[in-house]
Amino acid sequence: MKNTLTTSLLALAVGGLLLAGSASAQTSTATSGAGPGVADPGHPRVNEVNNREARQQQRIANGVSNGKLSAQQTANLEKREASVQNREQKDMAAHNGHLTKAEQRGINRQQNRVSRSIYKDKHK
Repeated sequence: MKNTLTTSLLALAVGGLLLAGSASAQTSTATSGAGPGVADPGHPRVNEVNNREARQQQRIANGVSNGKLSAQQTANLEKREASVQNREQKDMAAHNGHLTKAEQRGINRQQNRVSRSIYKDKHK
């Protein structure tokens, strides 16, 4: 009887740990699943930054396809875009997949500089 009770308690404890572990795994992937290029409807700052990055990438691609951007200009713009994306990833990693207002402002300033460079390079 005592052995059966101990075995039952052990089984319940292990089952509880498995359930808690799977719940925490689901929670962590749901909150940290956002990242560059990933739409996260619950976090508008991340979405705004990602949408803007996508628009700027499209502007660069259009400049390449219509011949307004040289290979050197494109390489420079892509390098600067990668820098913005790296900053976003670092900022989001520090806050579980989210961006603070201050981080978003800093990324927007960086994106503004890249956007002006895209315009200038395409209109030389």
